[in-house]
Amino acid sequence: MASDTVIQPPSPDLGVVSHGAGGGSPPPAIRPRLITELIDRAVANYPARVAIDFLGRRWTYGEIGSLVDRATRGLQDIGVGPDTRFGLCLPNTPYFVILYFAALKAGATVVNFNPLYVEHELRHQIRDSGTTVIAVPDLKIVHQKVAAVAEDSGLARIIVCPMADILPRFQSIGFRLFKHADHAVVPLDERHLSFRALIASDAAPVPVTKTPDDVAVLQYTGGTTGVPKGAMLTHANLTANSAQMVIHAGGIPAEQDRVLGVLPLFHVFALTTVLNFSVDTAAEMILLPRFEIGQLLKTIVRARATQLLAVPTMLTAINKAAEHHKVHFESLRYSVSGGAPLPFDVRSKFETLTQCPVVEGYGLSESSPILTCNPLDGRVIKDNSAGIAFPGTIIEIRSLDDPHTLMPLGERGEVCARGPQIMKGYWGRPDETEKVFVDGALRTGDVGYLDADGYLFLVDRIKDVIIAGGYNVYPRVIEEALYDHSAIAEAVVIGVKDEYRGQAPKAFVVLRPGHPADIDQIHDFLATRLSKIEMPREIEIRDSLPKTLIGKLSKKELIAEEERKSAR
Repeated sequence: MASDTVIQPPSPDLGVVSHGAGGGSPPPAIRPRLITELIDRAVANYPARVAIDFLGRRWTYGEIGSLVDRATRGLQDIGVGPDTRFGLCLPNTPYFVILYFAALKAGATVVNFNPLYVEHELRHQIRDSGTTVIAVPDLKIVHQKVAAVAEDSGLARIIVCPMADILPRFQSIGFRLFKHADHAVVPLDERHLSFRALIASDAAPVPVTKTPDDVAVLQYTGGTTGVPKGAMLTHANLTANSAQMVIHAGGIPAEQDRVLGVLPLFHVFALTTVLNFSVDTAAEMILLPRFEIGQLLKTIVRARATQLLAVPTMLTAINKAAEHHKVHFESLRYSVSGGAPLPFDVRSKFETLTQCPVVEGYGLSESSPILTCNPLDGRVIKDNSAGIAFPGTIIEIRSLDDPHTLMPLGERGEVCARGPQIMKGYWGRPDETEKVFVDGALRTGDVGYLDADGYLFLVDRIKDVIIAGGYNVYPRVIEEALYDHSAIAEAVVIGVKDEYRGQAPKAFVVLRPGHPADIDQIHDFLATRLSKIEMPREIEIRDSLPKTLIGKLSKKELIAEEERKSAR
């Protein structure tokens, strides 16, 4: 396992770079902590600070701390403890924050669920994780699915969280009066418990002994390539990634930060960068339940957000809006983009239109999630780079043919990583855990290289590499060339069957409004930027492309579509 490996100093002539390598001072030691220490310290030191802004309604750290304690005792009274897997199937709301910390204080392991999962996805994850208690909003679209799978998946209790109770006054009244069709019909039975009833007791929680090496969160991943697996993220993993983020950002500012949280908290990117980081630094979380461009732009102005955590498609939407309306981002100190590669033109346009710097980071669920990020301290931000290693992180480039062999700097290979944020393994899957580690380092499945300054450049996913006539063709290279075309807003490249070459690239693009282009024009444009082997066999123009919930362009639907075509 990665935690048992002795990390040797990196060799300067191999593709191995750690934070501080190249003559810089070593990073501060990162102390293993419990996640519950974050909320306890924020409540003790800053009880009067605003902790959460939800659509304009605010709660202080003192108020959130009191609700966490009451919810902790309520969970303990229904049997939640160290052997419990506790599900959160909630949008971004104060309920998520309160129940996240309450479950961990009770000693349980949190299991994050996407509220938009369909029944079979919910059933699989509940069964696989052994979740017995789950929290849902009182929205029919979510509760109905969870209730339908409860009996045959082993759910003992469903905690129902009423949305009207957390909305600002007039919105709450409107929701109660005019949104009856959205309300869940909650049966009065032993399985269901209201949040109000959960926090009814003011008895103190029973102290629970936990260690930083205990698993805190099961973060499910891998649904695009097979059966989703639960990455076991410990308290130490998650608090380390938050501490690394603080160090990377230059420490805690004198003035309270206000972090805009529109990315879903059940996704590990937001779990660390919005929830854990905000509480670790006693910042204000500005929570939005979903991404809607008009609401987002108004909220940045109203709440004077200082940090924006985003994915490229969100920045693209902001760019489009800024072309027609002046955006007021004066309060933003910076934005961090993750979840998918950030096209250079999207980044440069965002910075030009908003005057807000944006840096790209890289990571995965198995690393809590951040491994690298471009500097925020004035050092060079390299175009199309995923940045430098996070504090205490070692990035290695290993041979695609022999993963035990380290590649020289500048050579492509599989990106592997070591650090305090690396997961303990996959829940209930020792064989899969063994496969994902090599010589104690986490295998990311991404192809990339490190330059002499320690900046990581990603080439593609190993599974996405197209073998065309015996040559490796990297879809990302083609996608970056497509993004250089002024008319192209979005691009995805996949491999399709080819009788002569085995596989060939096929490109799917979405055009910018008011920027006409045809397939021949795009083909001629690419001919000056790509080799013949990289040229797409087909280019298809579409009105839209499939995306994941966080806005990342998704290939699996397009691959499945092409496979159906070839099977005819």
